[in-house]
Amino acid sequence: MPPAPDVADSAIRVLIVDDQSMIRAGFAALLDAHEGITVVGTAEDGAGISDVVRRTQPDVVLMDIRMPKVNGLDATRTIMAMPGTPPKVIMLTTFDADDYVFAALRAGASGFLLKDSPPEELTQAVHVVAAGEALLSPKVTRALIADYAARPERPASTDARLAALTDRELDVMKLVAAGQSNAEIATDLYLAEQTVKTHVSRILNKLDLRDRTQMVVCAYESGLVRAGR
Repeated sequence: MPPAPDVADSAIRVLIVDDQSMIRAGFAALLDAHEGITVVGTAEDGAGISDVVRRTQPDVVLMDIRMPKVNGLDATRTIMAMPGTPPKVIMLTTFDADDYVFAALRAGASGFLLKDSPPEELTQAVHVVAAGEALLSPKVTRALIADYAARPERPASTDARLAALTDRELDVMKLVAAGQSNAEIATDLYLAEQTVKTHVSRILNKLDLRDRTQMVVCAYESGLVRAGR
C-alpha cells in the first residue's frame, strides 16, 4: 500500500525574507501554528533569492522592502523574472505609504502588509494571495492614487491596448482603480456581483495582468484614470 500523502503537501508554502531575525522567527512561529500554512524557509536578505525560491518552492513569499544588501524591490523583480509560474509576493513594510511599495506593485508584487498588522491579518493575507487575489486595501489604493497625483500630467490619449476592452469592462476597471470592491462596483453599475467578477476576470485575461493590483497600476499608467478626475 502506498504511503498516505503528507498533510503539509496541500498546505500553502511560505518563504519569509527579512533582515530582522526576530521578525522571521515570529512570523514563522505564527504561520506554522496556522492550519493550512507551512513555512518552508527563511532568508535574511534578497541576495541569492532565485536559489532560495528554487530550493524551497514557495507559493507565497513574505518580502521585507528595506534590506541592507538586496532590497525587496530588486528581489521581487528577480522572482518575477524566473521561468515558470513565480510565487506570489507580499511586501512587508513599517510604512503604509513607503515609496518602495508602489514600485514593488509595478514589479509584480500582489500587495503589501504592515509589519505591525494583527496576526489574523497576516494569515488572511497569505490565503488571499495564494488564491490569486490582490492584497490591496482601499487605503493603499488611495495612497497609490496620491502617488500618481504628484506626478506630471500624462498625455490625454489612452493606451492602445485598452481598445480590447468593452465599454462595460472599462467602467469596471475605472471603479477597481478607485479602490472599490466587487460588491461596491455591482451596486454602482446595477450588476450582479458575479457579473462583476466575470468582467474583472476578462479584463485580467485581455490585458495579461496577474491580479487587481496590476489592474489599478495599469489603469493609471495607461491613462484610463487620471488622479484628481
